[in-house]
This record gives sequence, structure tokens and C-alpha cells, in this order.
Amino acid sequence: MTVKVDPGATASTMAHAMAPAPVFALGIDAGGTQTRWALADGARAIVAEGFVAGISANQMASAAGVAAVRTVLADLAAQVLAVGRPLSVCAGLTGFDGASTAPVSLLAEALGINPAVVTVRSDIDIAYLAIFAPGEGYLVYAGTGSIAAWIDAAGVLHRAGGRGVTLDDGGGGFWIAREAMRHIWRREDEQPGAWEQSPLARAVFDHVGGSDWAHSRQFIYGQDRGAIGRLALAVAQAGDTDPVARAILEQAGQELARIALALVGRYGARPIAVSGRAATLHPAIVQAMRAALPAELSLQQISGPAHHAAARIALHSHA
Repeated sequence: MTVKVDPGATASTMAHAMAPAPVFALGIDAGGTQTRWALADGARAIVAEGFVAGISANQMASAAGVAAVRTVLADLAAQVLAVGRPLSVCAGLTGFDGASTAPVSLLAEALGINPAVVTVRSDIDIAYLAIFAPGEGYLVYAGTGSIAAWIDAAGVLHRAGGRGVTLDDGGGGFWIAREAMRHIWRREDEQPGAWEQSPLARAVFDHVGGSDWAHSRQFIYGQDRGAIGRLALAVAQAGDTDPVARAILEQAGQELARIALALVGRYGARPIAVSGRAATLHPAIVQAMRAALPAELSLQQISGPAHHAAARIALHSHA
């Protein structure tokens, strides 16, 4: 191969021109509330990261949902490509069961790369591998929803919970928000205006924009699950001053312990880790989870960023 050299070029500019392009691998952690991304370089260092709106695999079932995902991925691609084009991508996507190729195609299209270098997995796979090696322990992940997971030594995922916010997902952000809203409106049925004396109700109504039923109805039935899950922030805000809010947060911890114990009952005692934004809303959640677990089971709260783990998985795949 012949390299054409400009006679006026200096040694430094020639070296720069002939230097290999930097290696970037992109990791994505896509949940219902937020989609986070990170770029890792060839030395496994995270060189850039950011976030865009949340997406889920459930959106692939409708044209409107796919259009919404495209919009979010376009925002993500603009942020990523401002730093560099990734040579490989690993994405964890909430609700993904491996049956659809659409997420891979949409990601490749947004980033302008070959679909062959894009891998999409369940978000819980990525979250687990950010904390444990296969076979090592149980992860309870509490985000908008909730799930307990164990990846065994053969790489097979075993789970408890994670059935979706309509059915269950006890202890997740959506569940906390729904429990708070249910209590507030049942109390209003019995004693209209009681909300004015409730720190929980005041925090919730401030979040949804008003104290009448129309505001609550629009919020609960007109928002996506990620937006509803963020209402849990208002519940946590009232956790130190309102006994009902505190009880909801403690029950959330008990719900998270329940799904952990389901895996313990099936596969034996192992260390347990709890992760996810909902678990960090208020100390009462993890305290109640610890109290609901047998003393001999270790529990640690981890904030290991799953998008960092995904970036390093993508880098390993490229290598």
C-alpha cells in the first residue's frame, strides 16, 4: 500500500495522520425511566457517559412505540458520536427476551454502524454482570419495576418477579408510586380534604401538578410507566415525616426481600446484592429488606453502573 505524504507536513502531523483510530466500545443500560450510555476505550477506561429518556422492549409492539424509540436513540447517537463512533455495542434493554431483532437494527441505524457489531441483552443480564460473576450470588434490581436474578455457572438466567408493573413488580418505583396514590385517594373518599394534613399527599400532589382527581387521573393514566415511577421520589421525600410514606417504603423493602428469598428457596443460600435507583430512594427500603431476610444471608447495596459494565462487555466482544 502506498502512503502519499505532503512534503510540507511535519513529523508530528504525519504521526498523527498515520496513528490508528481510537477504539471505542459503547455500553447502554435502557430502562423505563432513563437510558444511560458509556464509552470505554481500548484500556477499559470509561471516557464519556450520558443519558437520554427511557425506552423498553415493550415499545416494539406498536408503530408509535418504535417511533418513540427512534427519537430517543437519535438523541443518544448525537451524544455518543460527538465523542467518537463505537466499534462495538452492548445494550441492556428492559423487557427484552431475545425474540426480536428490531432493537439491534434500530441501534445500528441510529449510530450508523453494522448491525453485526451490536448486541442487545436483557437489562438484568447486564446489571448482574456488573456485580457478580456467573454463579456467585443473587441480584435484586429495583428500578421502575423489580426483579431478582441469578445467572448460574453455565450462563443461564434464573429469575423471580419481573412480571411487569401491571401485574406485580413489588418494591419498584412504579409500585411505590401506585401504593401512595391508592392510599391518598382512599383517604379522600373517607374524608375529603384530608390531603392537606398529609405530608405524603402534599408531596405527591405537588409532583402531579394539583390536588384534584383530574390531575391524578391524567398523571396515572396518561403517563408512561417511567414517568409514574418517578413519583416514588415524592414518596421518599415524605418518608421521614409521614408514617404512611414510611410504611410504604418499608413494605417496598419487604417485597424486594420476598423475591430474593424465592431464589434462595429454589437454588440455595448465596450472597444477595440489591441495586437500582428505587432501592436508593430512602434508607428505610434497604433496612426493611435486611430485616426481612434471615441473618445468615449477607446483603449488600451496590450502585455499580450497568452501562459501564455493558461498555466493557462490548469491548471484550470487539477484542
